[in-house]
Amino acid sequence: MSLGGADLSAITLTLKLAAATTLVLMLIATPLAWWLAHTQTRWRAAVTALVALPLVLPPTVLGFYLLVLLGPKGMIGQWMLGMGLNTLPFTFGGLVVGSVVFSLPFAVQPIANAFTAIGLRPLEVAATLRASQWDRFWSVAVPLARPGFFTAVVLAFAHTVGEFGVVLMLGGNIPGETRVLSVAIYDHVEALDYAQAHILSAGLVVFSFVVLLLLGRHSGQWQRLSA
Repeated sequence: MSLGGADLSAITLTLKLAAATTLVLMLIATPLAWWLAHTQTRWRAAVTALVALPLVLPPTVLGFYLLVLLGPKGMIGQWMLGMGLNTLPFTFGGLVVGSVVFSLPFAVQPIANAFTAIGLRPLEVAATLRASQWDRFWSVAVPLARPGFFTAVVLAFAHTVGEFGVVLMLGGNIPGETRVLSVAIYDHVEALDYAQAHILSAGLVVFSFVVLLLLGRHSGQWQRLSA
């Protein structure tokens, strides 16, 4: 049995969403992880808890509050309407925002752990060689933290591919626009089309296994993340 056009569209949209989310997450997670690894402020614990909140919150709860916040009556939604912009719910942009929030801890924690593991010694040595803070970050910290970045990219991408509750609440089920792979599987099960659901689900199982195998062989950091 082959995949239909609607399922292929859902797969393509899911991969596009995962790629966009991972890119945005790296831009956000890198400075945030650096700050968490080096700050001594009393707000560190609160920020760490806030970043990790998606790990314990039901995805539907997170999706609901994002829907309210980004909707036409929400604070961000009203601001966007006032700027002459369209609101984000039930759009691809809305899916990206929801996915970034939902996958944030999977990007921040591995990078922060890698920065912490480096310690201050290499940075202090670079400082004695008159390297600027910017040079110390890009020439010393980032290369040494490369395993953490690798883990963050793979986990963020894979986690976005497997999303369901957040994307359903925030994006709905619009074919070609917000109907991602997990929603397509749900549609097939609801329609009692178990054969198509098996094909898509088996693909996700294989994908998830390969991701975990890759991480385990590369650095083993996913084990520390889940500990």
